[in-house]
Amino acid sequence: MSGPLGAVGTARAIVSIVEGMATSDGAGVKLNRIIGQPALPDLDPFLMLDAFNSDDPNAYIAGFPDHPHRGFETVTYMLAGALRHRDNKGNVGLLGPGALQWMTAGRGIVHSEMPEQRDGLMRGFQLWLNLPARDKMCAPHYRDVAAEEIPSIDLAAGVQAKILAGEIAGRRGVVETGATAPIYLDIVAAPNTACELAVPADHTAFLYAYEGEVKVGERETAARLQSGRLGILSSGNRVVIDVGAAGARLLFAAAKPLREPVAKYGPFVMTTEAEIKQAIADYRGGRF
Repeated sequence: MSGPLGAVGTARAIVSIVEGMATSDGAGVKLNRIIGQPALPDLDPFLMLDAFNSDDPNAYIAGFPDHPHRGFETVTYMLAGALRHRDNKGNVGLLGPGALQWMTAGRGIVHSEMPEQRDGLMRGFQLWLNLPARDKMCAPHYRDVAAEEIPSIDLAAGVQAKILAGEIAGRRGVVETGATAPIYLDIVAAPNTACELAVPADHTAFLYAYEGEVKVGERETAARLQSGRLGILSSGNRVVIDVGAAGARLLFAAAKPLREPVAKYGPFVMTTEAEIKQAIADYRGGRF
């Protein structure tokens, strides 16, 4: 869904801006953690957002060897470089530039994500999306989406969005999404442009600027969002974006909040501590 500039409705505003925190994960992959750090532990139903961007193979070549997940979904989107996925359900896939991987861990999966190159740029994002309590023990499933399969749409003159998930302006992404009904976009905007998105009023939403800067909101209350920062958006059914002289690249994500208890322990996300203990026991017992 999208609407013309000046459409009727409540424009969302930035209520908080969060800067990512440098950290490492897997076998020492250096990354920037935006959601899932002390300044922003989660943003219901989003559990984590990591950005990785390096041209130094030593920062990423060790990758993410075998590790388990239970109770949520992982969404990996590559801008440059390649990752090889393997899991204990027999799935194998190569995630190249512009490609998307959507994995629903459900009741349990063990997988690895390993770089397929020894030099060159490795750049992309991984988003964790919670599952409702009723779906946490569903059968795991996995989908690779090649770059050429991802639909794109012109939001305005000079502003294009790749639809990684959900629907906008009558176009849908190719991944079938569940109870949180996520919308996930990669927006590329030329200098001095503007666009507007229509979004469900009840969805949690954020913008993450990974290049350039933008102003978000109606002109009299617009707030500036600089590169490397995430803006948490207020409620409303419209998002108004004005792009600066350098142009911008943005991730936009919105999803229905679950408003359920969250119990987290590393790669396990459940609703109670007892379920976390059971997940640990099941993994150690080889029941994934």
